[in-house]
Amino acid sequence: MFALYTVLVYKGPDHVGTEPPDARVLAGMQQWQEQNCQSCHQFYGLGGYMGPDLTNVTARRSEQLIRTFIRYGTGRMPAHDLTETEIDELVVFLRWVNASGSSQVPDSAVHWTGTYILER
Repeated sequence: MFALYTVLVYKGPDHVGTEPPDARVLAGMQQWQEQNCQSCHQFYGLGGYMGPDLTNVTARRSEQLIRTFIRYGTGRMPAHDLTETEIDELVVFLRWVNASGSSQVPDSAVHWTGTYILER
């Protein structure tokens, strides 16, 4: 029963989401994991708290700026020694994540530990 429910929830006709990931998205996801990006960054508020949530970064920043941040780093973000192809794949992955939805949590609702502050 659990398996059937899982299939219906994640693969059913009413599933809201993006197209299944292609090879470049999967390669970018692998770069995300190998570079340990989730230790500092979040998707949908889940992940590290040192860097910003990158769920919708491709909607907010130009591709060239994203590439520059990845290649040379910024303040607390280290530079990454990646090939142009690897950076391309990472940007494709970030675009795919951006298309999956929106993560707009106001700064005032985020605790310094990275958790959300619930209004009462």
